[in-house]
Amino acid sequence: MEYMYAAMLLHKAGSEINEANLTKVLDAAGVKADKAKVTVVVNALKGVDVEKVLKEAVVAPVAAAPAAEASGEAKSEEAPKAEEKKEEVNEEQAAEGLGALFG
Repeated sequence: MEYMYAAMLLHKAGSEINEANLTKVLDAAGVKADKAKVTVVVNALKGVDVEKVLKEAVVAPVAAAPAAEASGEAKSEEAPKAEEKKEEVNEEQAAEGLGALFG
């Protein structure tokens, strides 16, 4: 993750994403840069429109949010049912206890 964050920082600063710059950013952040990983990240980002990718990535979580809310609503609907069952058990137990007192 650090490597991608460093690449995004370079992009935001308007600097070229190359091995030397990526290594400098990682070193400045206190991360010991692995030369192989640096090379992989730089090669993976060659020819990629980082700005376009970032804009598309921002759209994806928004689409996932309604699904998360829907599943949250389902959970909240299930929770009262479970609580109702617990309450019914407690009332039955209470009634049995009262029956024993007057029995």
